[in-house]
Amino acid sequence: MTAHISASPGDIAESVLLPGDPLRAKWIAENFLTEAVCYSEVRNMFGFTGLYKGHRVSVQGTGMGQPSASIYTHELLDVYGVKTLVRVGSAGAVHDDIELRDVVAGIGASTNSSMNRIRFKGVVDYAPVADFGLLRAAVDAAEAKGVDMRVGQLYSSDTFYTDAPDVEALLADYGILAIEMEAAAIYTLAAKFKARALAVCTISDHIPKGTALSAADRQESFSEMVEIALDAVIAEHR
Repeated sequence: MTAHISASPGDIAESVLLPGDPLRAKWIAENFLTEAVCYSEVRNMFGFTGLYKGHRVSVQGTGMGQPSASIYTHELLDVYGVKTLVRVGSAGAVHDDIELRDVVAGIGASTNSSMNRIRFKGVVDYAPVADFGLLRAAVDAAEAKGVDMRVGQLYSSDTFYTDAPDVEALLADYGILAIEMEAAAIYTLAAKFKARALAVCTISDHIPKGTALSAADRQESFSEMVEIALDAVIAEHR
């Protein structure tokens, strides 16, 4: 057990989906996994292990933001021996040609967080990137489902409410697809522990257009994203 996860050794699969919202973790377990068992309820940050198409998979809530996601990611990798992580969450589009409910995958994740500046002693601007094999498996899974998943740069922000909205237009100019809050930290820790990581997100907000999905939709209507992530993590076992 750790300070944040009450699982015993062997309770958690080597492949884990990481939603920020713990209730989304519960929804995924109830709707996509069979024989799902809850292995942790610490701080109501639920974790479950079950079977997807006969393969053992876990899903663990991480909370919002890179500090919270880093705690769960570090413990999963360092203590529980997890090898594959896929963030499944929401993101805010900054491009006009991306719509609500579109699915995007992050080949890399820029960030305004100081976490990696501290980690690399202020001398390196580390570039967090996804695992290529996992990304390719997700692209194949999306194509098989007929989903036009966009692949490109994400931006992991430490601020949800910003005092610099002009930055969003600048990000779009440099090819950023969407803004979220966890991928850069997850990618970085996966690299440290020689694991695989990917972020697959559903567009819940369109920042320039000012449109958004409801809280209920964010929690329970992202089926395409979840199925793509699950098919990607079991691809190597087929």
